[in-house]
Amino acid sequence: MSGRFLIVNADDFGLSPGVNRGILETHERGILTAASLMVRAPAAAEAAAAAHDHPRLSVGLHLDLGEWICRDGAWEPVYQRVDPGDAAAVGAELQAQLACFRSLLGREPTHLDSHQHVHLGEPVLSLALEAADRLGVPLRSRSPLIRYCGGFYGQSDGGTPHHAALSIGGLRGVLAELGPGHHELGCHPGYGDDLPTMYRKERAMEVAVLCDPAAVEVVAAAGFELGSFEDLTPRD
Repeated sequence: MSGRFLIVNADDFGLSPGVNRGILETHERGILTAASLMVRAPAAAEAAAAAHDHPRLSVGLHLDLGEWICRDGAWEPVYQRVDPGDAAAVGAELQAQLACFRSLLGREPTHLDSHQHVHLGEPVLSLALEAADRLGVPLRSRSPLIRYCGGFYGQSDGGTPHHAALSIGGLRGVLAELGPGHHELGCHPGYGDDLPTMYRKERAMEVAVLCDPAAVEVVAAAGFELGSFEDLTPRD
């Protein structure tokens, strides 16, 4: 393994057939090596079935407690499965989603993260850390094994378009800022302008960049070796 190691991980696997199609396309034709599954989403069973046909794709759990959208500078819920501040409810939902993942995939997740990074706040963080430790897998942004980079994203934190980031030049710039070691590059490829989410047309733009042959050249020029979460297993 080289000194610079990159996992390209797609969020929202299972969100819709169009998102599934975009994720699988970027894995088959591009630089995508992993995906995070939303087990409660409408196309989760379809995504799980496809994962069985793509054994080189790492699949983790994308913990889904809800989604929020920014309107007129304020965040409003699109839906909420449980109150993120209710530790008991969050713990029960986390275990239920892990059980659903096992039922769909027949195995444990290779990594844990969450929709809209809700696991970075308490009490979700402590519960997610406990689950990740028990499973022996990394939790996004909280694992000593790998650092997370979210710079390949086509909107600002408030939802303003930032499409310059979704280009080969943008990808090159993001990778140039990463140091040695293991890194996860987050992404959201997919298709479907009718998705009930604030991040829609940018998904197809991500597919185009991640499948561009130049993306492979950019990764190599930055000195990175592409890999999966299974490669992070500590070795003696």
